[in-house]
Order: sequence, then structure tokens, then C-alpha cells
Amino acid sequence: MFPLRDENPTFHTSVATFAIIALNAATWVLLQGMGTNPVLAKSLCLYGFIPGEFLQAVEQGVTIPLGQGLYCVTDAERNWLSPLTSMFMHGGWAHLIINMWFLFIFGDNVEDVMGYGRFIVFYLVCGFAAVAAQMISNPSSIIPMVGASGAIGGVMGGYAVLFPKAPVHMLVFLGFLLTRIVVPAYFMLGYWFLLQLVSAVPAIGRSTGGVAFWAHIGGFLAGVVLVKLFVKPQRMEARKKKSG
Repeated sequence: MFPLRDENPTFHTSVATFAIIALNAATWVLLQGMGTNPVLAKSLCLYGFIPGEFLQAVEQGVTIPLGQGLYCVTDAERNWLSPLTSMFMHGGWAHLIINMWFLFIFGDNVEDVMGYGRFIVFYLVCGFAAVAAQMISNPSSIIPMVGASGAIGGVMGGYAVLFPKAPVHMLVFLGFLLTRIVVPAYFMLGYWFLLQLVSAVPAIGRSTGGVAFWAHIGGFLAGVVLVKLFVKPQRMEARKKKSG
């Protein structure tokens, strides 16, 4: 299932949501060469989060193959900024576009009841929780972790708590059949979370590349737990009056 849009109006301009999308796009163009190597590979090495290197669990000089003669080499010093910079790196066009689309759909409403300042802090905290979850799942991994999906998972978790019954229009792939359905947000987001959980368990301790499922889970759970702390009650109350 893939979300197309939601039926959930906003009453303030989504300044932070659009700014985060623009920052990710600019990073893709300026620091990642729009996916062309060796610029892309260099960005993964410099700005991606490598758990084993960050925890000093692997020796200096370990080679991390990235394919086609490209590789990273672990450093003796941890990059303290990598948990932050990794949130704005992506591995390909599809990775970037899908992440930004999910943020576009679910971010505006969450920002609407927080304000742009609180939303940015919430987004980053969920991103750090995602990084921590992935690191705990495999502390010695040398695979660079990149992507905004952990932080966006937090936004989705917050959305599920705040707007569980909001209608979400979904594109559903059933083999060769393509159809559209409308489901409540809790169903779509719960289904997404269940997929991450089912996929994450076999990945515990594995050092192969792929999707950072535990980052998605960690971000989502952080969003569920923390969202009420960031909501401005007056904005939520005003929203209820305008909506109803």
C-alpha cells in the first residue's frame, strides 16, 4: 500500500515541513551529486552513520565496500555529527522521493498543532531515537546508515496518535491489479509499523546493507511516546473548533 493523500486540513502554513523537504533536496543536489558516483559514495562515507565506527567497535582502516570499486575506510575518531547529518543523506532517487512524499503527507498536520519550532525539535529527536535503535540492533555494523525515514517514522507515529481516524487515500498493488482505497490513518500506519517489525527481527545483528528497519521502528515509537509533549494545547483546541 502507498499513501496518495489524506483528508485532514491544516490551518497554518507548513513552514518547517517544506523547509525540511527543501533541505533534503538541496543536500541531494549539492552534497550527493544527485546520485552520481563517486560523489554519492563519498557522501555516504563522510556523512552517513556507521555504528561500529561511532562506538569504536571496529578497528581503524576497515574497508567498507560500496560496489564498483568504491569503498569507505573506518576512522579512529568517531564523527559526532553523523547521527544528525545521516538524516539528510539518501541512497538513491527513490529513497529520497518516497521519504519526502511521506513527510509531505503526514508532516503538515503534525506541524499544524506544534508550530514550526517545536516540530523541528520533535523531528530531530525522533531521528536521533531512530539512529539509536539501529545502533543498538547491531553495534558493530560497518554499513553506513542514511535517510530521513527514521525521523519521518516519528512524524508518522505522532500522526497516528493525534489523527487516528483521518482518512488516508491508498494506492494498493494486488499482483497485476492496481486499485485505490480509503482507510483510517491508524490502519495504514499500523500496517506500515507491522511490516517494519516483521522485517526487522531477522535483521538483528546482520551487517548486510538494505533497509534500516530498526531505525523506522525506533523513530515511530519515539513519535508515539513524545508527540503529546510537543503539541501546543491552544493550537489543538483551535483546530477542533475550526474542524467541527
